[in-house]
Amino acid sequence: MIKNYLKIAWRNLLKNKASSIINIGGLAVGMAVAVLIGLWLYSELSFDKSFPNHDRIAQVMQNQWINNETDTWNSQAYPLGPDLRNEYGADFKHVIMSSWTDNHILSYADKNLKESGNYMEPGITDMLSLKMIEGSRNGLNDPSSILLSESTAKAVFGDTDPMGKIIKIDHNNNLTVKVTGVYEDLPQNSSFGDLTFISPWQLLVKDQHYDTRFNNPWGASWFQTLVQIVDNANMSKVSDKIKDLKMQDLVRTNNSDARFKPVLFLHPMNNWHLYSDFKNGANTGGRIQYVWLFGIIGVFVLLLACINFMNLSTARSEKRAKEVGIRKSIGSMRSQLIAQFYSESMLIAVLSFLLSLLLTQLSLPFFNDLADKHIQMPWGSTFFWLAGIAFTLFTGLIAGSYPALYLSSFNPVKVLKGTFRVGRLAAIPRKILVVLQFSVSIVLIIGTIVVFNQIQYAKNRPVGYNRNGLVTVPIQNDVIGKQSQIVRNELMASGVVASLSQSGSKISDWYPSNGGFKWEGKDPALQENFKSLVITPEFGKTVGWQIKEGRDFDPSRLSDSSAFIINEACAKYLGFKHPIGQTITWIGNGNYKIIGVVKDMVNQSAYEPIVQTFYFLGNHYWAKNNFEIRINANVSMHDALTKIGAIFKKYDPTTPFEYSFVDEDYAKKFDNEERIGKLASSFAGLAIFISCLGLFGMASFSAEQRVKEIGVRKVLGATVFNLWRLLSKDFIVLVVISLIIAAPVAYYFMSKWLMNFTYRQGIGWWIFAVTAVGAIAITLATVSYQSIKAALANPVKSLRSE
Repeated sequence: MIKNYLKIAWRNLLKNKASSIINIGGLAVGMAVAVLIGLWLYSELSFDKSFPNHDRIAQVMQNQWINNETDTWNSQAYPLGPDLRNEYGADFKHVIMSSWTDNHILSYADKNLKESGNYMEPGITDMLSLKMIEGSRNGLNDPSSILLSESTAKAVFGDTDPMGKIIKIDHNNNLTVKVTGVYEDLPQNSSFGDLTFISPWQLLVKDQHYDTRFNNPWGASWFQTLVQIVDNANMSKVSDKIKDLKMQDLVRTNNSDARFKPVLFLHPMNNWHLYSDFKNGANTGGRIQYVWLFGIIGVFVLLLACINFMNLSTARSEKRAKEVGIRKSIGSMRSQLIAQFYSESMLIAVLSFLLSLLLTQLSLPFFNDLADKHIQMPWGSTFFWLAGIAFTLFTGLIAGSYPALYLSSFNPVKVLKGTFRVGRLAAIPRKILVVLQFSVSIVLIIGTIVVFNQIQYAKNRPVGYNRNGLVTVPIQNDVIGKQSQIVRNELMASGVVASLSQSGSKISDWYPSNGGFKWEGKDPALQENFKSLVITPEFGKTVGWQIKEGRDFDPSRLSDSSAFIINEACAKYLGFKHPIGQTITWIGNGNYKIIGVVKDMVNQSAYEPIVQTFYFLGNHYWAKNNFEIRINANVSMHDALTKIGAIFKKYDPTTPFEYSFVDEDYAKKFDNEERIGKLASSFAGLAIFISCLGLFGMASFSAEQRVKEIGVRKVLGATVFNLWRLLSKDFIVLVVISLIIAAPVAYYFMSKWLMNFTYRQGIGWWIFAVTAVGAIAITLATVSYQSIKAALANPVKSLRSE
């Protein structure tokens, strides 16, 4: 019986080639989108799950009270690790103090490679369950050791055995280490995917650059603290236990940071990737919102493809009516007819799934590039194939449910007497489904326009400096740092540099936070928090900042070493009507006089308010670890960078010359939103394509069904335009109804999304107007071919049998 069902289903596919192509093609595209989104969702939901201890690993974070608001920090002071071990050792299997993963130069023989690594306490190897290829997890017990990832060991040593070899980190004599182990590369789909080497924490402690951070135990939070709770412990209970530990230590050591009332808590590894956002001390989600968003998009795009199948199957009901009547009259049960129609939908679903796998494989490179992922088709996964079978069955059942129940319900007497007519009411469910299709598509289109409009609005925000022709060169080690003045002199003499300066951070990066200030009129209850940037006097001229009051730094004035230049946000924060000449006491560092106010510069998120910031001149060469170089406008960028690179190589021949364009660094701030927008726009485009595919099939059937009516109208004098309008207006009405439904829905959800940004643009009326015009134009373009074709047909052919 099943074989017979499939044979009939196959014959029907071949008999109705146009509708079969539309059904299979539309369903395949919808299923391919669902498969791609499913793979992306699996990648997101399985992030960090490759570590066996993922459910017991956490990062120690803290909430602190600043001016009636709660800030959440993930960085900690270095004594926290020992204190946790001493006070709550029974609750933790491992407590790891760690630096932040950063780029470093690994030097061996004549090789100098830039790799990302970390300084960590030895227990990290067990915490992450490193799979050792050579050596053992105990390799970090040697304070002058290093563990390399497999790919890094291969890059540095080739086929030579790396064990026992000596490497220097960042050309620093204090950081000469011996390779004591090689571990398998960590999964890219994890928080440690870029961890290509690990060196002991104690090696960092003795590095002279970090003296101030270790000499002032609780005064600076520069590091991260990772923990693994014991097997029988509860994460939330342990988190509650440790919450007051830092506050107790600050009070005990009489540290002024106690005024911030820090509260520690554990942030589980399972939440690092998807729940990383905090507002006013509470977790507000993060990437999980995109998991939900694309999950819903995937369901709706698949639903659109299923609707096409339902509509085309039921639209052709009159042609299948006699078949149903004959089958029923010779004894077929309704359940058998339902089984037959379901077999047709299942056959189409299977063919569509196979085609969707091909489409998915072909589109994966583009999708990975768009989503910044490394997803591969899991051909060898049993789970994938089981999920694929379940997915195909589900799609076949959903797509075939309405046609099977509808077609099997026909009365055989009416059908065989020739009195059966589908009637106008039978088209209502199909119209409802078309409205649903276009409503979903229009919501996606409006959402995509709002996302890109918000991104463009933020991009056009005045940044307060000139990004064009500005290059940043990082100072990667002491070799250049100690000779920075000589390097600067030679760069200025090269003729390719208009101006240059040095600073403690990239101009477009986050600056360090500072507290501990006093000034006239300060509210005693105010818990001040400033961003700060150490610079050289030429910084303002180089970046092109705009002086609003006062003057710039002057290298000829010794007094400027105790001066601040502040931004406009800082002037408002301090409460000075006339800030120039006012004195600010930086507790522990002396008195500083304000000599200038500059226009606010965007250096953090372009969607958030400008933070109060001050700029000052620093004496330590290692605190100014970036060059800002303004390229001479009369020199080509290629020639300028070639000369600049040669000068850096002259003084540091072993370190690769690296640079970045400030305008490109700034553009990276929008990467996440642009990526989401591009993904959404791609899926919106596919949704429209699927909807139009169904609309084309419906228009084709409508023209076929009304061919005699069209012939009569032409004989009575109807023009091609009259007939085109007659056949198109029904579809236009459906799209207009879709617009009326979709507009408020899109407005509601996109308004909520925009609330995530302080600096945002409203949803303008033009967005809805553009979408409406576009949707109607696409609809007309889709149905016009069939409408005009029917209108141009010779009426003699359609009426000669009457």
